[in-house]
Amino acid sequence: MSSPAASADFTSPAAPLCAAPDPNPHQPAFTMPPLGCDAHAHICGPASKYPYYTGRVYTPPDALMPAYRHMLDTLGVQRAVLVQPSVYGSDNRALVDALVEDPQRLRGVAVVEPEVSYAELERLHAAGVRGVRCNIVDIKEGKGQLPLDLLRALANKVKPFGWHIELLMHVDEFPTLDVLLKDFPVDVVFGHLGYMPTRHGVASPAFQALLRLMRDGRAWVKLTGPYRISAAPMPHDDVTPFAHALVDAAPSRLVWGTDWPHVMVKGAMPNDGALCDLLQQWMPDESERQRALVDNPATLYGF
Repeated sequence: MSSPAASADFTSPAAPLCAAPDPNPHQPAFTMPPLGCDAHAHICGPASKYPYYTGRVYTPPDALMPAYRHMLDTLGVQRAVLVQPSVYGSDNRALVDALVEDPQRLRGVAVVEPEVSYAELERLHAAGVRGVRCNIVDIKEGKGQLPLDLLRALANKVKPFGWHIELLMHVDEFPTLDVLLKDFPVDVVFGHLGYMPTRHGVASPAFQALLRLMRDGRAWVKLTGPYRISAAPMPHDDVTPFAHALVDAAPSRLVWGTDWPHVMVKGAMPNDGALCDLLQQWMPDESERQRALVDNPATLYGF
């Protein structure tokens, strides 16, 4: 759910240009299991073909499929989920065009308007879309506000397709999250380990509410973007207790992703191989990594 895409605007000071991802990912220190999945990445551009929404809060450099495939191949990742970035609003053309290039390997999470038609949902499903994203972080209007009534209505629309709703939100802003979503019509997915600054601690009421949602089989969490919540440099040791708490709570409700091309990173640009290596710290057990990398994404995204 987002504002519709509009004309390109590459120079707006309100939408600063992001750094490009590291073009030279290194191989991870462990062997990726067959059919491993990157469950969170974005394709941006070419901007000349797919104009960005003028109400965006950042401007990405072109981050295209050849560079993304190179990164996946280096990591040994065979499947991927492309998530509609906020810079495109609800214009899913770049996402759909990327998905149809490789329908066996790719799935998608789109952004749609509340009034989306059944026919449009059918079209998106045929292209490989398996969920809808609601972003209340990287927006100018409605920031931090969870439009529950609209989300419930949309969830009922996508439920026949077996889709989920992905929420990009700071869970620390919603300490009663499990109560708010206890009877939500479809599964919900949270990005970036709940997108809660590590200074709040794992005992935070909101983080505990997220864990309860997961234990109840109502929520999934993406092990992505540790640099977005950490107060420490790589290897982001302050994120490890959160990852361990998530694994302990519901290992069957976790997926992993690179968050490529790492838009709006405020510190050093991470190497995707180094990010992948964090999984050994978060999930020392190989069987747990198998779940997060292969089994769980296959269930959530219908590979």
